[in-house]
Amino acid sequence: MNHDELARCLRTWRDRVTPASVGLSTSNLRRAPGLRREEVAHLAGVSVDYLARLEQGRAGNPSPSVLEALARALRLSDDENAHLFHLAGHANPRTAGVNRHLTPGVQRMLDRLGDVPLMVLDAAWNLVAVNPLGEALLGDMKGETDRQRNLLWRHFTGGPTRIVATPVQDSEFETAAVADLRAAAGRHPDDKPLRALIADLRRTSARFDELWRHGIVARHAATRKTVLHPQVGALTLDCDVLTVEGSDLRIVIYTAAPGSADARTLSLLGTIGLQSFTEVS
Repeated sequence: MNHDELARCLRTWRDRVTPASVGLSTSNLRRAPGLRREEVAHLAGVSVDYLARLEQGRAGNPSPSVLEALARALRLSDDENAHLFHLAGHANPRTAGVNRHLTPGVQRMLDRLGDVPLMVLDAAWNLVAVNPLGEALLGDMKGETDRQRNLLWRHFTGGPTRIVATPVQDSEFETAAVADLRAAAGRHPDDKPLRALIADLRRTSARFDELWRHGIVARHAATRKTVLHPQVGALTLDCDVLTVEGSDLRIVIYTAAPGSADARTLSLLGTIGLQSFTEVS
């Protein structure tokens, strides 16, 4: 690992990202045009102290998940991302397997579509990114492990969720989700994290193993979800899945019919904001 070069690059990349480009307000009190260290730390979901040690060349080897989070926060190109992973002593994850790169266009959607809950998943159902209203609706998972940020792992192992479903709805979701994961495995047979996830799910969840042995292949599409929020109560939303051309990313957007009670509840959640709703329940 090249600590000094990594530190230099992180500082340089931070200085070139303008606050406006990541949806932050600007003021005349800023001494430099780029982002403050605490702003990058917040965007990447890491501590300010850890980022400071990375920028000073004093930290140990950052994990691939931390590097991906920093690459998203700093808006790195594919070439810059490859350089970041090389400096940190890791293989570039964008050269093979599931493409988990958050493109600049998708990042802009996260930054600008603040009035609807929105999250980005990769083909393995790992949570790649989520906007503030998405966190407010579904709970904050920034502090979770990589495995706990996988939505299928959380579902099939009984992890915490705010989604409320009948047994029939649960069964339909599970069948569709496992078929979608099998399709991803077919597209990326050599992706080691994906293979490990499937093996762990088959070993841990009898229900997942049963569905996997059925061999159904399909893409997951739109549905409706009921969310029981601890502060604003229940709301039922349309859940649409948009695919990103040339990528394995899916954008999941939650919306309500204009003028409906659910739309008013969603608006209330947006008005109150994220601050009170950061716990996962």
